[in-house]
Amino acid sequence: MDYKIRLTDGSIQIIKIIATTFKRMKVWKLSFNSGQEIMLYKVGSQWLQRTEDYLEQYYVISIGAYIDRMEAT
Repeated sequence: MDYKIRLTDGSIQIIKIIATTFKRMKVWKLSFNSGQEIMLYKVGSQWLQRTEDYLEQYYVISIGAYIDRMEAT
């Protein structure tokens, strides 16, 4: 699935979201146009990212809410 975000500099970027597994845990890999990849996962109702990923928390919550909506349909 694709997700469109507006960055703090005002530009819009499309993110590819792919559901996969990592060490028996369901995760979502985000691929940006720049080639950067970030991995999100959910613990309870909270969306988290790997320690080495540096996506702003606002984006983590927003993208996580989008994934929740898509998974509910």
